Amino acid sequence: MKPNVIVALLVGLVLGFVGGRAATGSKPTPGNTPPAAQAANKPARAVDPTVFKVPVDGAPTKGSVNALVTIVEFSDYECPFCSRAHNTVEQLLKDYGSKLRVVMRQNPLSFHPHARPAALAALAAGEQGKYWDMHNLLFANNKKLDGESLEGYAKQIGLDVARWKADMANDRLGATIDKDQALAQQMGASGTPAFFINGRFLSGAQPIDNFKALIDEELAKAEGLVKSGVAPSQVYARTIEKGVERAPAKAQQQAEPPAAAKKIEIPSDSPSFGPATAKVTIVEWSDFECPFCSRAVPTLNKIKETYGKDVRVVFRHQPLPMHSNAKIAAQASMAAHEQGKFWEMHDKLFANQRALDRASLEKYAQELGLDMNKFKAALESSKITAKVDADSAAGSAVGANGTPAFFINGRFLSGAQPFEAFKPLIDQEIAKADKALAAGTKAEDLYARLNQDNVNAAPAAPAAPAEPAVQKVEVGNAPVRGPKNAPVTIVAWSDFECPFCSRAVPTIEQVEKAYKGKVKFAFKHQPLPFHQNAKLAAVASMAANEQGKFWEMHDKLFANQRALDRASLEKYAQEIGLNVNKFKTDLDSGKFDKQIEADMADGSAKGANGTPTFFINGRTLVGAQPFDAFKKVIDEELKKAGVAMAAEAK
Repeated sequence: MKPNVIVALLVGLVLGFVGGRAATGSKPTPGNTPPAAQAANKPARAVDPTVFKVPVDGAPTKGSVNALVTIVEFSDYECPFCSRAHNTVEQLLKDYGSKLRVVMRQNPLSFHPHARPAALAALAAGEQGKYWDMHNLLFANNKKLDGESLEGYAKQIGLDVARWKADMANDRLGATIDKDQALAQQMGASGTPAFFINGRFLSGAQPIDNFKALIDEELAKAEGLVKSGVAPSQVYARTIEKGVERAPAKAQQQAEPPAAAKKIEIPSDSPSFGPATAKVTIVEWSDFECPFCSRAVPTLNKIKETYGKDVRVVFRHQPLPMHSNAKIAAQASMAAHEQGKFWEMHDKLFANQRALDRASLEKYAQELGLDMNKFKAALESSKITAKVDADSAAGSAVGANGTPAFFINGRFLSGAQPFEAFKPLIDQEIAKADKALAAGTKAEDLYARLNQDNVNAAPAAPAAPAEPAVQKVEVGNAPVRGPKNAPVTIVAWSDFECPFCSRAVPTIEQVEKAYKGKVKFAFKHQPLPFHQNAKLAAVASMAANEQGKFWEMHDKLFANQRALDRASLEKYAQEIGLNVNKFKTDLDSGKFDKQIEADMADGSAKGANGTPTFFINGRTLVGAQPFDAFKKVIDEELKKAGVAMAAEAK
């Protein structure tokens, strides 16, 4: 996947779990009811009609050669969205039976260290006729794909392990993966999972109904071909024979409208290189543990070499919650900054992204010749923590939720894009700067002037998409806080191991504070299948609820998302003053399973397959959205109820 695509995806995830909302919880179509009949009353879904000529020869296949619909899937065993989509594909195979076949191609993404070995493990298992057995085990255990685990799976499915290891090391299987990845790029399927349904592209772990709508369209066409005399085994070849062999080059695609510029402040204590009077200021929000941020470093160095004093780069922090060492690394960089060596530490951290623990950070500080006592004290100081938090909040406020994110005199550029993507923007801004200077703008006022000009000239925001229909959402026996008769009810479907859910927690607290007495908040469970401790954490919260301390446990779990194992849960129970023996008994009793499963089914039925998903008086709001997104809906609901509004973002 191209870095800019990944970052766009992260942004979307933060704001709404875009691309990761699979329908594993969707109700299966009854086996004896034709899927097309089930979809007959559903509105048509617009899908790109382009047919791609996607070959299937030589790839692992499940289903009959006579199937009328073929899905070619490009996937990555370490990708959590691929894992969710795997369940969707399995359900589709059950629903459509002999009418559907699935062809699997490998696209292990570079930032998933175990993805390529896992792909090799599956293909090597295929050499012994057990590709799909290994395929299923890998998706069922996509957090355990180290070498020892892969060998364990090989033994589990009865492979000749010595032969399997030799096949894994065979260059021929590596070449197969390389060929699959080249094909994915050729077809424009750089992200995972990506599907071609009788040649038509469907991107991401989408809801099952989106798959069915497209399958049903293609099934009807295929049945028409069969009636005209085409053999079922030739339907796929006939369908794609005039298909497109390559996705259009980016330069040939329709140009996207420019992103709206933002007013971007430059804190006096932010690290920067280049003069404050530079003609172009690039403000970067970055994360030292993010692989795409490290890819941006050479590009920024080339900008510095090419433009010299005409460009200033300002570094701001956006440590993402799924990167466990990103925040302490950010703090370490600022501790080095206090001793005048931010950029030296910056380079060290990006060069050693897999070793950002406390001991490693101290080692780098020593290698840079820092005063170690001063460094350690600064690393733990509230001043530096507050700086990193302020940067993060400021980034979120301007839409820099994914990393890296750049603002070129305020003009947004997302992702680790190449120098060629920066150059035209920089050149345009230099031309504007020259004109402004010639007109009398002082050099020290140049950034503020150009930034404001870009904000003023930015295109109007596109119209918001139609809001989903209001749904009837019952609170039931979910944990609730807030007045019983509050005019606004927010029901959340959430997952204690989901980083985006934890990001939403402060926003909900801000909402409750701003609308005190007017909002009640209910919590429902949607533990996602690729979060291995999420279900147990949900059970722990309900065990705490039995003792009247759901919200105390809720806060503990979100504050400690990286430690949700059994021992940690018992520790939290003790810390919040629960009867630990009762807690343990309740944790093991299974008595909460029914409620959690009912929450999950109810959420899936309402479209809450991704987390967090909120229903505000039945109105859907998806993702860890900012306070203003909640405020807009709440104010509208209060207005309907005739209640005075007095909420302000704090």
